[in-house]
This record gives sequence, structure tokens and C-alpha cells, in this order.
Amino acid sequence: MRDLELALLVQAQGSIAGAARVLDLDPSSVSRSLSALEAELGVRLFHRTTRKLSTTEEGAAYLQRVAPLVEEMRAAAQAASGARQAPSGTLRMTASVAFACQMLVTVLPAFSERYPEISVELISSDANLDLVEQGIDLAVRLAPAPKGDLVSSKLMDTRYHLVASPAYLARVGGVKTPEGLRDHNCLRYALPGFGDVWRFRSDAEPFEVRVTGRHKFSNALALLEAAREGLGVALLADWLVAEDLAAGRLVELCPRYQGTVSDFETAAWVLYPNRRYLPRKTRVMIDFLRESLAG
Repeated sequence: MRDLELALLVQAQGSIAGAARVLDLDPSSVSRSLSALEAELGVRLFHRTTRKLSTTEEGAAYLQRVAPLVEEMRAAAQAASGARQAPSGTLRMTASVAFACQMLVTVLPAFSERYPEISVELISSDANLDLVEQGIDLAVRLAPAPKGDLVSSKLMDTRYHLVASPAYLARVGGVKTPEGLRDHNCLRYALPGFGDVWRFRSDAEPFEVRVTGRHKFSNALALLEAAREGLGVALLADWLVAEDLAAGRLVELCPRYQGTVSDFETAAWVLYPNRRYLPRKTRVMIDFLRESLAG
């Protein structure tokens, strides 16, 4: 059973080193287990070189057939032991700087109280880190429906609001429609893929507004603070500006319009490398985030 799980994990990770990182094992130990399984079966499961690993034709067929059986055995074992074994270990997760600070840190106390044997390493980065390469268990990313090899599950929808401080509006004047932004200092992201065009929609067809301004910022927290300080108009996510809007520190502009700096279907997604080998510490964190953030 263990050697089969290792083989499936190596296939999913695409390398022996990746599987070893997930399991916190020495790569040589994983390689020996694979060799033992291949010797027992009399079949080579993987082509291995110093630079690349790929599944053989026989190996792909074999692993495809045994994967559901291994999953059933693992589920049965977890069901049998779950009642008496609490999830434990170190969970490495990553999210953007703003989402980590504003959303994840605030729910960690409740998670730690519920799962005292799990330690969390939260990596705040606005770069899309490689989960497999860097040994990260899960990521929370703000994007349209993710594509690629990672497994994804939606945590919460996201809507963007056009906001400015009362002081800025008193000094410069308000904005009645998004087209009026051309006469305002717009606070923008200094990130790849976030240009100087903001998109809006209401009941009519979506349209674009080219915006300008004196200031750009590399993360949303800095952009939020700039808006609070009256530097200009910003387009920010609801989870980031909700408290400021409620407290009157920011005012929503053009509330009839939905805006975005990238895509209207942007949401918060949790991503993880492998559906088949999902440690309990990762599973309970995903369930906890869905419970805590979805409402």
C-alpha cells in the first residue's frame, strides 16, 4: 500500500524530489521504494534520468487502474482512525499580501483553537509561487477559474468597489459615472497584467475606461492606505474595503456599476497540488476556510 501511494504521488508531482518534499522524506528513500515496487511487479513504471521523470506506457496503465483502489483503501483507513487521530504537522500555505493580512490572519486563531496540533506557515507573496517546487501545501489566489494542473475549489466570490476618501472628494469633486474617472487621479497597480484600463458593467454591455494617475502601488494594502489618505480613486475588492466603507473612511462611487481591474469573474480560490494525496492537515484547512470565508 505505501509503495503504491508513493508511486502515485511521484506520478502526480512529476518527480521523485517533489514527492519526497510532500512526505518530508529523503529522495533516495522514495527511489528505493519505487525500485522495490517495480521489481515486485516486474514492470518499469517510470523512465528516470538525472533531469526528467516520465511514466512508461505500462506504468501509466497500471497506476490508472490501482489509483481508485488505493484511494478507497486510504479513505477506509482514515475513516477507521479519524475518530482517534487529530490532524497534525506543519501546513505551508501562501496567499497575496493583502488577502493574507486581511482575511487569513484574522481566522487563524479560531483554526489554531480547533486544531492545536497543526502549525501554520503563512507565506505572504503577490507572486504566484510554485507549490510543488517550493513544497507548499495550498494557495489562496484571486483569479478567474484557475486552469492548469493544480486542483482548485472556490472559496468566495469577489466584487470590486470604486472608492475614494471624503477628503479627496471634498477637494476634487465626485464621480457620477465611470467615464468621469478620466478627470481624476486614479490609484493603480504596478503589477504585470494590471494595466491602465478599468472595465465596468451595469445593465448594459461592459465597457472600458482608460485611467491615469500619478501613483502606482505593488500591493493592495498600500493602494488601500493611499486611498484612505486622499491620494485618489481606487478600485478595490469588497473584502478589503468593507470596514472602511462601513466606518466612513472611504466612500463608494458609482455603486450601480460593477468594476474590475482584470476580470469580472474573479473570485478567491484555494489551490493544491494533488487530489489523491491530500493530507488531513490540508483537508481540514480547506474545509475551515470554506466555512469561515464563504459566508
